[in-house]
Formats: sequence, structure tokens, C-alpha cells
Amino acid sequence: MVKSVDKWQFGDFQTPDRLALEVVKTLKLNHKIYPKVILEPSCGKGSFVRASLNEFTHSRVIGLDINEQYVEEANLSVAEYLNSENATIYKSDFFDTDWTTLLANLPGDILIVGNPPWVTSSELSIMNSQNIPLKSNFQNRRGIEAITGSGNFDISEWMFLQYVEWLSNREGTIAILCKYSVARKVIRQVKKRSGNRFSGCIYSIDAKAYFGASIEACLCILSTTADSNEDYEVFENLKSEKASYLIGSRDGLIVRDTAKYQKWRHLAGQDLQYSWRSGIKHDCAKVMELERIQDNVFQNGLGIQYALEENYLYPLLKSSDIGNSRTLDYRKLILITQKSVGEDTNIIQNRAPQTWKYLLDHEGYLKNRKSSIYRNKPLYSIFGVGSYSFKNWKIAISGLYKRLNFCLIKPLDGKSVMFDDTVNFLSFETEEEAKFIFRLVTSNPSLEFLDSMIFWDEKRPVTIDILRRLSLKAVAKELGALENYRQWAEAIQISSNSQLEFGLAEQLNDRTMLAISHDDRLTSNNCCTSID
Repeated sequence: MVKSVDKWQFGDFQTPDRLALEVVKTLKLNHKIYPKVILEPSCGKGSFVRASLNEFTHSRVIGLDINEQYVEEANLSVAEYLNSENATIYKSDFFDTDWTTLLANLPGDILIVGNPPWVTSSELSIMNSQNIPLKSNFQNRRGIEAITGSGNFDISEWMFLQYVEWLSNREGTIAILCKYSVARKVIRQVKKRSGNRFSGCIYSIDAKAYFGASIEACLCILSTTADSNEDYEVFENLKSEKASYLIGSRDGLIVRDTAKYQKWRHLAGQDLQYSWRSGIKHDCAKVMELERIQDNVFQNGLGIQYALEENYLYPLLKSSDIGNSRTLDYRKLILITQKSVGEDTNIIQNRAPQTWKYLLDHEGYLKNRKSSIYRNKPLYSIFGVGSYSFKNWKIAISGLYKRLNFCLIKPLDGKSVMFDDTVNFLSFETEEEAKFIFRLVTSNPSLEFLDSMIFWDEKRPVTIDILRRLSLKAVAKELGALENYRQWAEAIQISSNSQLEFGLAEQLNDRTMLAISHDDRLTSNNCCTSID
């Protein structure tokens, strides 16, 4: 669906009358809500105002909206209602309204209902929109999360939490149409701030049918008047009478399926020997990813061919490859400039002069990478790289795909396979060890436990944080394979000690290479051959 600028910046998805009526009827019939006052802070063209007048004939209904034309349409649409005197609709900017004074003059139980804007703060920033709240760290994000984009938030999330604050000292109910991800984030915040003051539930809705939007959406209901319950029932749709499952807080986490989580809770824990990692982050695919044209000749994303050494080139499998189990061949290679984060890249000029010239020729692209993580780092730095990257066998899973599809990855063309940074993986020295752990990871107990914690509507549902919550040792015990696990764990410890000694020797060798030609950048045109 194409968004106009105005529609985009105001998150303008008008609620169809039939959906608004279904929502209000659900509140009345299923939840026995009979408010004295109904407030819709962003009423648009008034669908919830009309539905409220229909179902709550004696309640006072107040609607506000920033769009003057919508306010006029809404007022005209309720003029013929027999109880139209119960409705008050007027223009007001949500972010400038004195809500404290307005709410103080509304006595009794209140129902806050509506469909707040479906737009994020980053989208508004792109357009320099003023339709945004004052910046604050309301999600309590850490600095690094803000740098990497985790600080982005939905405007509806911010508004929803304002509604919760309004009910901190009074009784009432909040019923909001929003993205499912927003509902979950709000629930997490409410649990942290208010404990069990609010109980609630979620009804899934078909956003494609109602709004033409391909997104997971829902009706989220929070109430101070219902019986307190730490879990939230999730219904398949507004007509469902029985909940499909419960989401709730367990062990400091919000889990998607509390019953399934409880069943496999004993599998929770972290392994010191096996740690999930993300793939390579370089933020410059046009330069760092290449296709093989013929022996020692490669074409980059700019369409230019170069003769390069293969020392620093490795097979690359992307998230789409892993998600679709295309793991026996590769389409691209990736240029790996470091063996560990922060390693001096000057050693490349001696080990692979053509590659070094290639990097020099494209230095502008690499210096213009926007992420702040590259600041004050060696030239041509990458992230998500370490000794684990160069192990021959791996178990990988796409973070983007909506299913638990683990793949066993073997070396390709005699080299370790690398992944992009949307892939999560474990790495191993031997095929036997990889196959043993693969059996643990893909066992039914593991899959059910992981599934209980994953919210599949997320943009990147399968995260390292979730994967690391699964104890492979506990799984091995569950499957009667604990002794085998211990044998591999002991082997890893011995290998780690040997690698430490090797690493020190390798660092000394690199320093020697650097001393031969310190800061001597190669500039000769024949060091890197461009193939026309």
C-alpha cells in the first residue's frame, strides 16, 4: 500500500466502522465494561465514537484529533444519533493537550479506546515531521542500543504508555488497536512499572483485511477493574471465546507461550563452551562482497572486475540462503579484513598486495559507512569476527525467517563459511562435534522451548539473546546424552588452551611483518588489476 507523506507522518490508518463496532461489542459483551466516560485521544473520522454511541448509549463520549477535516466529518456523522448530545468531538494536538486537566474533569470509570498512529519515530525523523513527542529514554535503553537502532520506537507505543499513566490513580480500561509488537512492549513496560495493577488480553486482527497492511496487529486490552492475572490471554480473533495461549512474565522475560515455557523451563541456562554468535557486519556490500568470474578474478557490487588474492576471501551465505536451506553452494564471497575485532589491517599490504590496493581504491566507500562503531577503528574494519569465524563446521539459523530452521554448515571449497550479520551460528572444529550439537539443537525439547519465547511478528524474531537461553547441557541430559556432551566440552577446554598459545605466536608474527614496512601503503597501479 502506497503511503502519502501526510498519511505516513500521522500513521493514518482509519478504522473501518465494522471493526470499531466489533471491538466495542467485545468490550461490552465479553468483558462486561460499562464506562461512564469513553475517551478517544486520536479519533480520526470518528468510527469508535459512533460505535461507542451505538453500544454505550448512556456514556459520555469524547473524541479529539489533530486533523480539522476529520473532526468536521466526525461531528457530521454523529449528528443524527438520538444520543448525539453525549458526544463531544474537537480538534486538538495530542502532544500539546493538557491531559491532566481534561482527565481531572472526567469522573468515574473511563474507557480509553482507539487506534493510535502506526508510525515509528525514525520514519518521522526521515521526514523531519513535528508530529512526535519530546525525546526521552522512556524505554530505558542503553547507549549502545540507541546507537544500533534499538532506540527507535512506535509513536503508538509512547501514546499507549501515556494512557497507562493516566490510569495510575484511577479505575478504567484501555482498548487499543496496534501492532502486536507494540502490545508486547507495552505489556513488558507495564509489568516493570505497575506490577499486577493491570490485567489484560490480546485479540489478533487481520490487518490486511481491515487496513490493507501486511503486519501482525491486534486489539490490546488493559484494565484495572478486572481480576488481577500475571498472564495475558491471546485470542485468535475477536469472535474467539477461548484463548489460544497465554503470554506472560517468566524469569524476568516476556514469553510467548507460558504453558510451553513452563514445560521446558528446566532447559534454561547458558553454556560456557558453546556461545551463539552473529555473522559479519561490514555495512559496505558493494565493496566487501564479490562474485567469482574466473580463477583469481572477482566482480564487486559496483560491477567492476578485479584480480585479487584469495587469502582474505571466504564463501558467504546470507540469511536467505540459511532460511531456505541453500547451504551446499554459495553465490558470493566476502572480504574478511581481520581475524579479530580491532586487529591492525596494515598486515594485508604484505600478505595480499592486490587486495590491499583494492581496499585503498575503495577507501571512500568504507570511510563513509554511517555507523559510529567504525569510528577510531583500524582502516577497513569489520565486526562480528573472531577465532570462531574460522572454524570449519557450523550450525546456523536465520534471524529474519519466521521458523526454526537450523542448518549444518560444512566448509565450501576448502574454506570456512562466513555469514551476514542477520545469521546466528555456533562453530566447531570437527564434523562429529557439530553433528552431535545439531542433534541437540534440533530436538523436540529444544525447538519447543525456543518457540515458547519467540514472538514471530518481530522483524528479527530469532535473536542471539533467545538462543543463548537454551542450555545445551540441559538438553543433553534430557536426551540421555550428558556423558557425550561432557566429552566434547572437555575437548573444547583443551583446544582453547592450545589456541591461546597459538594466538600469542601469531600476534608476534604479525608485528614482525608490520615492522618490515610500517605505514608503507602501496600505491602502484599494477598492484591491483581491474579487468575490463
